[in-house]
Amino acid sequence: MKKSKKVAVSKLEQKNYKWIYLFLLPSILIFLIFYLQPIITVFYTSLTKWDGFNKPVFIGFKNYITMFQNEAFQISLRNIILWSIIAATLHVGFGVLVAFILYQKPKGWKFTRAVFMVPNVISAAAWAMIYKFIFNDDMGILNNIIRKFNPDFHVQWFFSSPYAFWAVTITWLFYAVIVTLIVLNDLMAVPEELTEAAKVDGATGWQVITRIQLPLCRNAIGTGMICSITARVAMYEQIALTTAGGPGDDTMSLPIILVKSIQDMKYGYANANGVIMFILGLITLAVINKAFRMNESVY
Repeated sequence: MKKSKKVAVSKLEQKNYKWIYLFLLPSILIFLIFYLQPIITVFYTSLTKWDGFNKPVFIGFKNYITMFQNEAFQISLRNIILWSIIAATLHVGFGVLVAFILYQKPKGWKFTRAVFMVPNVISAAAWAMIYKFIFNDDMGILNNIIRKFNPDFHVQWFFSSPYAFWAVTITWLFYAVIVTLIVLNDLMAVPEELTEAAKVDGATGWQVITRIQLPLCRNAIGTGMICSITARVAMYEQIALTTAGGPGDDTMSLPIILVKSIQDMKYGYANANGVIMFILGLITLAVINKAFRMNESVY
């Protein structure tokens, strides 16, 4: 009797799955047409010499050899590693901290939420231009405040080494609304029975956060890290509109090299950079997936 019931349930689940596949079909088609085909094209043309107009000429791994020998590319990798570390720690950490503060709903939390959320709806390009004026040596608010205490202070933040790297970092460091929203959503899903039981057993507020809430939010924190690090790999507007990769190569990045290669009609070389960015994204996804055990259930 039990076996027959299990067979009936299994057939019912298979029947329901057919409808799921039907609803997934448009997404699958969109992925195949607008994502998979371009990805295959990028991988193939990265092995060619191509100006974007004439037929690509296969040259093997020459673009990759040239790219890895390029000093600007090596500096780009260094910058991406540093930005990724900052993103995974300070950027994500700040977003998680704000999420926990908002979850506690202290006095004025709604105003805090509005102040934190509103700047994040402004585009990265707009923020880059705003910060370009904030860090301006002559009329920027930052240097004018510093000169109140040190009249001889003069620094062109976006055009002087090593300040340019940190000036670009500041343009995105404290804008972690995506991380905050993802973590806050997970926090609100934590069963109250767990926290209440812990408090009954004598757990302090800090222990509830570190032993219950943080572990249960690991998937959200991992997702936030993936979003933050991959955004650093693909970061272009903040750099292009402030330093354009300089001074020297202080803020050089793979997207900057990619766009410059396209402007020089080196589409094969540009796509080789695109492949490296794609691989870095996959590595980030795999490492964080493994570190945070995101494929495992948290409950």
